[in-house]
Amino acid sequence: MSNSSFELFDLKVEVIEGEKPFVCSHKLGDAFEVRGENLHFMSDRPFSMYALSALLPLLPAKQRPLNPIDWMATDHIIACPDPHCGARFKISRIGKQVVERSDTTIVPLPDTNDWT
Repeated sequence: MSNSSFELFDLKVEVIEGEKPFVCSHKLGDAFEVRGENLHFMSDRPFSMYALSALLPLLPAKQRPLNPIDWMATDHIIACPDPHCGARFKISRIGKQVVERSDTTIVPLPDTNDWT
């Protein structure tokens, strides 16, 4: 890995069962993958924008190496945002890739002295 690159984990987000019946459009096993900044849906099935809105803020953090004590490193099951729905979403790391900074931004790397 070069001084201008960093690692990101590829993720799989999969619908799993919770304690209650599903009331939303989720189906057991529905899934998508996150590779870099892109979402890759595994089928032509729809995916709820409400569920996606609950998941999206977590995905960039889940892609990055984390301290093993950090809750973000250990809590992988996310509830459907509908309180009546039993669907859960499992976020799994399925691979790792090296990303070049220049592929993600045109902003030059700041001087580390500017970070204090």
